[in-house]
Amino acid sequence: MNPLRIVIIEDEPVTARNLAHILLSIDININIVDMLKGVNESIAWFTLNQTNYDLVLMDIRLADGLSFDIFKKVTINKPVVFVTAYHDYAIEAFKNNGIDYILKPFDEQEIKRALDKYNNLVRAYSEESETIKFTKLLEEFKVGIKSYKRSFLVNYRDKLVPLETTKIAWFYTANEIVYGHTADGQQYIMDFTLEQLEEQVDPALFFRANRQFIINRTAIKEIDFYFNGRFSVKINPAPLDRVLISKARVPAFKSWMNR
Repeated sequence: MNPLRIVIIEDEPVTARNLAHILLSIDININIVDMLKGVNESIAWFTLNQTNYDLVLMDIRLADGLSFDIFKKVTINKPVVFVTAYHDYAIEAFKNNGIDYILKPFDEQEIKRALDKYNNLVRAYSEESETIKFTKLLEEFKVGIKSYKRSFLVNYRDKLVPLETTKIAWFYTANEIVYGHTADGQQYIMDFTLEQLEEQVDPALFFRANRQFIINRTAIKEIDFYFNGRFSVKINPAPLDRVLISKARVPAFKSWMNR
């Protein structure tokens, strides 16, 4: 099997080198074809290089514009993994050959998952023609784009009312009942388990703190160090029980908060 040929488009040299290092630590046979810094440089490169790459890892906000501008000038006929600090370009990314969307700060596991997705789908269509294979590859990923709940239908005073997801400060479970608590202090019984809710809400906005809580980023007021390497998270409105992040979950929580 030929080495995977990757082009990196990233205007921060340290980030580009880090990304290249992670890729080679995942697979030493990966070929970093080139590392490009901006829109204009990328347009010039892809004008001259149409086939000698397999995958592009691309930042979105570059020093001389948005990377989406590259697609307006040249044809990129291979899949793209977007690696960016901004979560608000996801839809546009998947319109421009995007097969994955990774938020900074990224880690090796996230990059590896993206490569695994690419490799698994390419293998699945290895006997197809290149055009059909790539078309199916994109269709497979676009079908899998996650759509998160924007509202829940909840009981309120003998009626069913829509509750906007963004207004929920935290979800909490007690005695096998799950509650949604809003920023204005209202509480509603949810018809889902915490595990089901975790799959339905946007992970950029909500974090599974522990077995009892899923918390909204906007509800977090401060974070205290707690015993044994744990964090104690103060949220508003404050629940009766303390919200603790276990030592094992602290790295994931810090990464989520830094996005």
